Amino acid sequence: MQKISILLVAVLLSTATVVKGQNRDYAMAIHGGAGNVSQIENEPERAKLYYASLDSALMIGNNLLASGADGVEAVIAVLNYLENNPLFNAGKGATCTLEGTFELDAAIMEGKDLSAGAVAGVRIVKNPINAAYAVKQQTSHVLLSGTGAEAFAQEEGLELVDDMYFATPKTMEWIEQVKRESEKNGTVGCVVLDTKGNLTAGTSTGGMFKKRWGRIGDAPLIGAGTYADNNSCAISCTGHGEYFIRHAVAFHVCARYKYLGESLEEAAHHMIYQELNAEAGNGGLIAVGKERNITLPFNSSGMSRGYVYKDSGQSDIIKGIGIGEKIISSF
Repeated sequence: MQKISILLVAVLLSTATVVKGQNRDYAMAIHGGAGNVSQIENEPERAKLYYASLDSALMIGNNLLASGADGVEAVIAVLNYLENNPLFNAGKGATCTLEGTFELDAAIMEGKDLSAGAVAGVRIVKNPINAAYAVKQQTSHVLLSGTGAEAFAQEEGLELVDDMYFATPKTMEWIEQVKRESEKNGTVGCVVLDTKGNLTAGTSTGGMFKKRWGRIGDAPLIGAGTYADNNSCAISCTGHGEYFIRHAVAFHVCARYKYLGESLEEAAHHMIYQELNAEAGNGGLIAVGKERNITLPFNSSGMSRGYVYKDSGQSDIIKGIGIGEKIISSF
């Protein structure tokens, strides 16, 4: 894991992070979930792990985009890394249901043709975002769930694992003491504008802690937690999924930007700070627009997040990462 220092850093922007720009070769934003991050911020060594993981994810995506790779390739690579990182509630380290099992969801969408794929409630697929992409590429469907999604993943030759692969020692503590609330830092997501001008969005999650009855949140639902349209923007959401579903947050950000003529930040901020709020609809989103602008608003106490982009004609990349209120611009 890349070592970084979170000391002597430069503070760039606050919670309503807005990064504007018209002359970029590419742009990418990521998130690792929104929620109560006070425990992370109060533990410097733990915070360093989160910052380092976010930075590593950014560089994985940046290296691909800088080489001319399609956005969908960068999104999958970044989310594979985050799914395999036990710090996050996606893939390895996913949170558990009330019964102590694991049910994972993921979705991916390409803005160039509005093609999309998603899986929900999978228990043995190592990297759900890969299964979501396979649904998009290999079927005429958008969303497969449960055992059907798992059978499809097996047919496609995707890596399957035992259900308990997703458990970490921390997760096992939750299973033994199920009344405790989850401390996981949430869903992971990645949105990209690649060098060809195509937008892609992807989201992967272990779902809500102690969920029951096959509950499915917003992450795999196109228009709720994930959306991309080349004529607008790419969105990945994180937070209390039921509210993001009811308000169709991802689609409405795109629609306000596309049809009302609002800026990306105006559209995203309206949905997070007005349609949703910290009491009803706690969470946030990451967005990259067709004009190569980036915004990362959240109404919770924090959201682990980051961005990277490269301006045309410049050799250096610009990146930033944050967990709480501020974004760190240099490490």
